[in-house]
Amino acid sequence: MSKQFDVIVIGGGPGGYIGAIRAAQLGFNVACIDEWKNDKGGPAPGGTCTNVGCIPSKALLQSSEHFEHAHKHFAEHGISTGKVTMDVAKMVGRKDAVVKQNNDGILYLFKKNKVSFFHGRGSFVKAVEGGYEIKVAGAAEETLVGKQVIVATGSNARALPGVAFDEENILSNDGALRIGAVPKKLGVIGSGVIGLEMGSVWRRLGADVTVLEGLPTFLGAVDEQIAKEAKKAFDKQGLKIELGVKIGEIKTGKKGKESKVSVAYTNAKGEAQALEVDKLIVSIGRVPNTIGLNAEAVGLQLDERGAIVVDGDCRTNLPGVWAVGDVVRGPMLAHKAEEEGVAVAERIAGQHGHVNFNTIPWVIYTSPEIAWVGRTEQQLKEQGVKYKAGTFPFLANGRARALGDTTGMVKFLADAATDEILGVHIVGPMASELIAEAVVAMEFKASAEDIARICRAHPSLSEATKEAALAVDKRTLNF
Repeated sequence: MSKQFDVIVIGGGPGGYIGAIRAAQLGFNVACIDEWKNDKGGPAPGGTCTNVGCIPSKALLQSSEHFEHAHKHFAEHGISTGKVTMDVAKMVGRKDAVVKQNNDGILYLFKKNKVSFFHGRGSFVKAVEGGYEIKVAGAAEETLVGKQVIVATGSNARALPGVAFDEENILSNDGALRIGAVPKKLGVIGSGVIGLEMGSVWRRLGADVTVLEGLPTFLGAVDEQIAKEAKKAFDKQGLKIELGVKIGEIKTGKKGKESKVSVAYTNAKGEAQALEVDKLIVSIGRVPNTIGLNAEAVGLQLDERGAIVVDGDCRTNLPGVWAVGDVVRGPMLAHKAEEEGVAVAERIAGQHGHVNFNTIPWVIYTSPEIAWVGRTEQQLKEQGVKYKAGTFPFLANGRARALGDTTGMVKFLADAATDEILGVHIVGPMASELIAEAVVAMEFKASAEDIARICRAHPSLSEATKEAALAVDKRTLNF
């Protein structure tokens, strides 16, 4: 006999597990299916984000930042440490422990909220009266029937044409998180979030890192002024970034006893170049994960990229079938998936779930951190929007000076006529936390003047946000 559910969620990543929990809170009988396994073959819900993305990368970034502070900056504070070394195995072990804590936390939340969890791959079988039959291919095959189905199967790393990931020499984000020793030379193809974050980890630990980017501009999606400031900081740190390259043949082989990867490419001037590295991280984007979903069995519509086609409310072409997160249109961000998961659960309940794409924050967790929300200055120019801009450097912020981290700035963009905030862009210390205020302000359609009038604790990094808002009206107080 098939097990009957009001809502079945396929995928236990941020969109899936959060959607399942919210649906259960609303009184539905909910099942969540997820196939991720830990090293022992047990369940590891949380998707790419928890297992090989957001969470483990931040753990490694934190460890490597501690190492760099001890190695290069403690002396400025009068702290003598002697020779500083890094136990990479222990660092990776701590990362794995952090991941497991998150996996276990999700399983606990399922139990607490009475969500039935099934470990295996979920796929469509057929439409049946009152819903859809879903197969779970795990240790034991099971069949479920759900009145409503939410697909949250996430995305996979995009490989270069003809160059498969072996996760030993040519690495996706997964392999990049499992490097067992600091490579002497590390190559990164793609200067996006994953490439920069992983490049930063291993650069701090002593690797000679070269980033090859096909686009002629650095971080094209970021506000140009902020991107230039970030690149200056990365250049100063010794992260080599080459823009406008064209990747040619990639070969793996042995040099003595050691494996090497050779990358042929042409630089921005069209000159032939060669790069030999110990490891190569390929970070050129991600593709929607619909392989094995058996979408054709029920006529679920996919686009040319393999993404599930949905409307503005995450409805697919099939009644009672929804899709959220990386497997649909929009930014591939864990928090965007979470918001869509909540919104869909509420729509199933007859409520009015809401996701505002204009106020979804973006963060790159390098040092300096880069964070933004809303439109960039170049977008406003292209759209013919009249705006005012205000910036404030962390160099003039007392807390940043005390921290010893004065790189970067806060930038506000506001409508020239109404003063409504159109975008906020930050490069500098704790940008990932500071951006939250801008998201709240924009969600409530605040003006730059509103932010400029709010009292801040002194000294704090958030004073830079206030000062940037004041700068929109050219009345900054501390610069």
